[in-house]
Amino acid sequence: MHPPLTLHRHPMCADIIEEFQKCHADHPIAKFFGECTELKIKLDRCFRQEKALKRKANFEESKKFKERLQAYRKDEAEKDSQ
Repeated sequence: MHPPLTLHRHPMCADIIEEFQKCHADHPIAKFFGECTELKIKLDRCFRQEKALKRKANFEESKKFKERLQAYRKDEAEKDSQ
């Protein structure tokens, strides 16, 4: 199963999505017998790569947020002790 195949949500995989959708349109019966399996495998790999990049970006963003939060808490603790 894959996520909804909207191009604006998956810009990295747009070409493969279009090929996959075209394959399904061109082969309405054969798609059930593996006609589009190679494209599906490529699409799954692309989604995994895209997710890994998003996960890395989110992790970096969370690290920056944690650092800012710790600095803020440290400043607040210094203000309270004065």
